[in-house]
Amino acid sequence: TGRSEPRQGGGVDEVPEGESLTGKGRLDGPEARWDIQTSLMEHRGGVWDKPDNGSWEMRGAQQHFTYSKVMAWVAADRMIEAVEHAGLYGPADRWRALRATIKAEVLSQGYDATHNTFVQAYGGTQLDASLLLLGRVGFLPADDPRILGTVNAVQQRLTEHGFVLRYRTDGGDDGLPAGEGVFLACSFWLVDALHAGGRRQEAVELFERLLAVRNDVGLLSEEWDPVAGRQLGNTPQAFSHFPLVMSAMELTSAAVNRSDQPGAS
Repeated sequence: TGRSEPRQGGGVDEVPEGESLTGKGRLDGPEARWDIQTSLMEHRGGVWDKPDNGSWEMRGAQQHFTYSKVMAWVAADRMIEAVEHAGLYGPADRWRALRATIKAEVLSQGYDATHNTFVQAYGGTQLDASLLLLGRVGFLPADDPRILGTVNAVQQRLTEHGFVLRYRTDGGDDGLPAGEGVFLACSFWLVDALHAGGRRQEAVELFERLLAVRNDVGLLSEEWDPVAGRQLGNTPQAFSHFPLVMSAMELTSAAVNRSDQPGAS
């Protein structure tokens, strides 16, 4: 048909991230599946610079999505960490060079200096809620001006009634009709980003607003319609409850956690 196959950015990169967190949680060591990780890393090292459909699997034309590139950086970073700190064998020098190349490109092409915010895709101006995770994964410190600027931009341009959209469906070609509910997981990401940026009171207030949209048995759906005041999409949705737990833990402990430094404050 001539149509390119969908390629989700970031999915493969979650494996080294997950293995790293598993090891730090003393649940298992990274050596348990190291051969699989190195194979995935070799694959990712060869395709990271190709366009894809992004973490949301957008149905429009493939693009160079910033979050996809950052997750490729995460994969390289966690593999290097495993070599340096767990004594595993791998081409660490090559991975270090790859990590540096990806970071330089993202900072050059995925960041809009004029508006002090990272953008959804290279060359564009649209925002994406996934950009709220750049501080959490350790790409830059949570108090870096570029991260703080991105949080502000999301608040100002990507929220409806204070809750966060995945992205503006009327601002690009994603193959879907314009308009959707706010994505609850993304609003919890904003809670964490606000907390990490030193805006704890705002984080607590948003967290409490999110708790208020639970249904009569305390469960969340995938999305929320702030106008009609009702849940939308899959219910219950684990993707909404997991970040709820993460945000609760952050706010309770008052720590600022990063996935490359779990438990650090």
